[in-house]
Amino acid sequence: MAKIALLGCGGFIGSHCLDAFLADPDIQVEGWDWSSAKIANHLGRPNFRFHAGDIYAQADLKERFAACDVVISLAAICNPSQYNTRGLDVIESNFIQARKIADLCAEAGRWLIQFSTSEVYGQTLAHWTGAGDTRPGLYEMDEEETPLLLGPISSQRWSYACAKQLLERYIYALHKEKGLEFTLVRPFNFLGPRMDFLPGREGEGLPRVLACFTAALLDRKPLPLVDGGLARRTFLAVEEAVQALARMLERPAAAKNRVFNLGNPANETTIRHLAESMREAAASVTGDRSYLTLPLESVSAVDFYGEGYADSDRRMPRIDRAKSLLGWEPRESLPGILRRTLEHAFSIHAPRSAPAART
Repeated sequence: MAKIALLGCGGFIGSHCLDAFLADPDIQVEGWDWSSAKIANHLGRPNFRFHAGDIYAQADLKERFAACDVVISLAAICNPSQYNTRGLDVIESNFIQARKIADLCAEAGRWLIQFSTSEVYGQTLAHWTGAGDTRPGLYEMDEEETPLLLGPISSQRWSYACAKQLLERYIYALHKEKGLEFTLVRPFNFLGPRMDFLPGREGEGLPRVLACFTAALLDRKPLPLVDGGLARRTFLAVEEAVQALARMLERPAAAKNRVFNLGNPANETTIRHLAESMREAAASVTGDRSYLTLPLESVSAVDFYGEGYADSDRRMPRIDRAKSLLGWEPRESLPGILRRTLEHAFSIHAPRSAPAART
């Protein structure tokens, strides 16, 4: 029987990992998180043990890790609205604290699958060489060859990417000097049900773009486009990301001591087009075409996120390595992902009524 330590099991990705892992009676999961709200259906399962609270406050982590076959770490602060407003906490969470997990895995002799971020790539080479240059080598992001190009320290938005990059380098040094077996995962915008929180319903603050747009649709408010929504992103169904993770567990020899991009190049779009697609998905899910008329409102990054925010122009992953070594390839289209995600949100939260027609 396989035993997995899952850190951050109650979050967006972690909850979907639990759905997949616990469906197999031959897998046991020991999980840690602050909240169990998204995984309440799994509490009490015979093959799941949940630890609530601060993972770093537990004194017996090394022993618990040693009793598992693999440690999967999802624990992090990963909300763009906090990168330039809670820089100290972001660096603390994503490097200073996270390195302790890597150290314990090295000491316990256990394989660490660490979720990093596509943001470690920073801006594309096309950004630095000038607009209009569309050669693939200047914007496609390859695990081995693409340089990691972050902005100046005055752009505190890069605190998250920098902390994650340093954690990657620290883990690699542990591998070279202390024999740590590792896998680094760089997610490219996973989407799906249970992502983040919906402000005004499940929490307060500013979540990531999908939840921002979902909340605006439910409240029938304008969808905010930071700097016009011109940035380009690719989007991957979270369930397909979990399938890639399962392939890593099935093929440890292929997965160990490597870095993997996980994304879907076929689902690249601008943030503006994402907002338009979400309006269409809401109209399809509800049968209410008035969602198509909700305005898209351009806001400046400073007004939306605060001083010190910057954004990357494009994130286009090369996924050849995941295809060849893991036998994994994403297939779900962006419209399908958005429809499933909004069906889930609208099934839980009642949307506001459409405004009365003017006479």
